[in-house]
Amino acid sequence: MNCIIIEDEIPAQRILKSFINKIPSLTLVNTFKAAIEANSFLNANNNIDVVFLDINLPDMSGLDFIKTIKNPPAIIITTAYPDYAVSSFELDTIVDYLVKPFSFNRFLKAINKAKSRIETVKSSIVEDTEETIFLNVDKTLHKLTLNAILFIESDRNYITVVTETQKLSYIDSLKNWTAKLPENQFVQVHKSYIINSKFVDKISGNTIYVRANKIPIGRTYKQELLKVLGV
Repeated sequence: MNCIIIEDEIPAQRILKSFINKIPSLTLVNTFKAAIEANSFLNANNNIDVVFLDINLPDMSGLDFIKTIKNPPAIIITTAYPDYAVSSFELDTIVDYLVKPFSFNRFLKAINKAKSRIETVKSSIVEDTEETIFLNVDKTLHKLTLNAILFIESDRNYITVVTETQKLSYIDSLKNWTAKLPENQFVQVHKSYIINSKFVDKISGNTIYVRANKIPIGRTYKQELLKVLGV
């Protein structure tokens, strides 16, 4: 995790740096004495995961500083004043409140809280990108994650959508599916098949292997397939 320190007292900076150096997963990117400088830095850099922030700073308070950041990372307050604890936790981005002087064990507990928060946020982002749809098959609605589709097969008026755990068949056409699928990931390889390129294991001649499934490659589709695969 990348972190920065915003602290105007040199002894406090030294303690934080010493604690940070003891944790292999933490990388100190920069240290600031004033909130204004840190504000410019954070708004220009989105690779900071944790901020160690004093409340009493020379140009503005740490709590006011948080409100000026576009996308605040996880904030760990480090202060000699316990009075702000209640008001600080009203800000969702603050994960812990360390009152000086604090021990390394207490510091480590705050880091674990920050790590847990960051992992939760990242997990929610991944979930949001997993687009799902419902297919009405035999009067039953089946939830389907688009990225989990291995391939789609057309047989006359029927479509079969295949994942590693499902095989759903119903009346539809490949043409209707083209607009539903993420671009540059799904590619038509035959008049009867669309495949998910991330599940391609190998190509042998005019046959493509998608997991354990052998799928024919149409002559007019091969060039586009190779382009999507970056070959």
